[in-house]
Amino acid sequence: MENLLHISVSPHIHGKKTTRSFMLDVVIALLPATIAGCVIFGLRALLVVAVAIASCVASEFIFNLILKRKQTVDDFSAIVTGLLLALNLPANIPIWQVVVASVFAIIVVKCVFGGLGCNIVNPAITARVFMLVAFGSMTTQAFPKNLDSVSGATPLADLANGTTPDLMDLFLGNVGGAIGETCSLALLIGAVYLLIKKVISWHIPISYIATVFVISLIVEGFDFTKALAWVLSGGLIIGAFFMATDYVTSPTTPKGSIIYGVGAGIITILIRFWGNYPEGVSFAILIMNILNPYIDALTGRKVFGGDKK
Repeated sequence: MENLLHISVSPHIHGKKTTRSFMLDVVIALLPATIAGCVIFGLRALLVVAVAIASCVASEFIFNLILKRKQTVDDFSAIVTGLLLALNLPANIPIWQVVVASVFAIIVVKCVFGGLGCNIVNPAITARVFMLVAFGSMTTQAFPKNLDSVSGATPLADLANGTTPDLMDLFLGNVGGAIGETCSLALLIGAVYLLIKKVISWHIPISYIATVFVISLIVEGFDFTKALAWVLSGGLIIGAFFMATDYVTSPTTPKGSIIYGVGAGIITILIRFWGNYPEGVSFAILIMNILNPYIDALTGRKVFGGDKK
């Protein structure tokens, strides 16, 4: 009878999915945006992607080696961080800044806090904010090979000046911006893949994007075209589907996820329309990362048999 009873800590139910398989799915989902970015911005974009991934993997490997910790580079999380970071950087960024951003994302944001699952904010998004504040690396954006960077302007800059960019250009990525944020079509293909594979749920990205659209529609005097342009511009789509949905830094309940998405949408709008920076997605996700523990505390499920408090 004693052999029939086994006492152990949770989790008691295990699935076939592993951290590595989840991360691999994210890499696959980001491939369309990566390919599109390299086609739009040229080989310089591919160099930025390669350097970011290599720097992230090397940083984690060296950190674990020095501190004599178990190597974790084979879980693909460093690759995902490097890829996401690269897609959030302009193709014309100095390569040394790509290395600095990668080291900051892995060492300062991830490893120092204990590694994957212990970081309180998303490494890629935090590194982007760091680069923006420290070097202004996102204020001068790269432009497609067929678009003159002197006469052209980023979609967010056009919208801020009262000009509505062509929606088809926004959808296909024929605009200036970061490597992976311009082609909405490629990002949506990857997003559908993640939803089908159940790597992410719809709650955060849909509530996030819907909030930005609705408030933009109101602010722009119910101009549907401009409101849609605000959604397709900047890093909203890549942020909503690929970074705001990070398991470690986002809520664990559907209700909390919707609150998280709506909050991120409101902050994004506040910065876009009335802030000093043209884009608010990075700051919005970072702020909601910090607020996430409180959202979880308010919306978390009560433990069976636990206290009502």
